[in-house]
Amino acid sequence: MRTEPVVGPDREPLARLLGAAEAAVDAGVGWLAEAGDEWSRRRFKASGEEVTDADAEVERRVTRVLREHAPGIPVVGEETDREEGGSVPSRCWLLDPIDGTMNFTRGAPLYAVSLGLVDGGEPALGVLHAPALGRRWSTGPGAAGGGVREPSGARELSRAVVGVTGAGGVGSPSGRLLAALLGGAYRVRMQGCMSLDLIGVAEGWLDACVCVGAKPWDVAAGVALLRGRGWTVLDGDGRPYAFDAPVLVAGNGPLARELAALCRARIR
Repeated sequence: MRTEPVVGPDREPLARLLGAAEAAVDAGVGWLAEAGDEWSRRRFKASGEEVTDADAEVERRVTRVLREHAPGIPVVGEETDREEGGSVPSRCWLLDPIDGTMNFTRGAPLYAVSLGLVDGGEPALGVLHAPALGRRWSTGPGAAGGGVREPSGARELSRAVVGVTGAGGVGSPSGRLLAALLGGAYRVRMQGCMSLDLIGVAEGWLDACVCVGAKPWDVAAGVALLRGRGWTVLDGDGRPYAFDAPVLVAGNGPLARELAALCRARIR
């Protein structure tokens, strides 16, 4: 996805903006904890993706707080009306109000509110909250538990547990990739939530992950977190991941590069 400069950008320090992000996510998660079952009834977008009224309401509440705390920074949310393939400003908030809506509508716990700040076209900070797990992860200046560390886990595919999100049908390019992973990886996990797959790599639940067809709001916060902790995040051609790439791979350096090579061979 293209990036474009913001006219008259708001240049608040990132540490203050992390506080704004935390407050905004608090507002969305707090409301979600009290919402009734009627908010989780699923319907379908024109694209075929599931959505609920809760997605739209969480986005509205998070956006309102962000506009109060940082009015000069635009908010780009998954549920916001926009031109397909439109530009992402070089400094903006990227919000997925409920990543893993399909899990959410079925009462499964693997869903998250995901909020990232893009600065200079790159993920700079993020807050991810998984309400059903009672867990939150934050990254950016002043975030607890931050700092670069040596990534751990398996360093070759044959010994790796790999998360896959966004796989299509058997005959699709992503389906061919999934078949290759099933044959080459130690184990494959499909959790249905891109942001939590990225968290899974950071936390050691997974050795690596592959996200196919990721949208910027799906992965901005998770990419900021992984890079902030020293993990490697690439596209399917082995280059540093950018928002317009059709595939994201994440893991320690050797494993991420092996996965990128597999993507080059299978997704064409």
